[in-house]
Amino acid sequence: MSSAAQKYDVFQAIADPTRREVLKLLSEKELPISEITSHFPMSRTAIAKHLHVLSEAELVTGRKVGREKIYQLQPESFKELSEWLSYYEQFWNNKLSILKYIVENNNE
Repeated sequence: MSSAAQKYDVFQAIADPTRREVLKLLSEKELPISEITSHFPMSRTAIAKHLHVLSEAELVTGRKVGREKIYQLQPESFKELSEWLSYYEQFWNNKLSILKYIVENNNE
């Protein structure tokens, strides 16, 4: 698949720290690309590429308002990520329970 035709998934999209920071900004309110760009030491074009990846993963949507594009978070798209993490969370809870048991029983 060529990079121009590539469809990004949620995991690819959140792999980049800049994109995670963009998501954090958009979790507070919808923002125009110009305001998003002001939070980063990179060009508007670079931020637009990050927003494209987030849009392809359906984590954000953008709409034209005049000459500006306003982006907003699509929280329902985080469901796949949440389900994946919750599956592995059970292993951590199990390990922590075992550790707690060991610590409490070694102190007796």
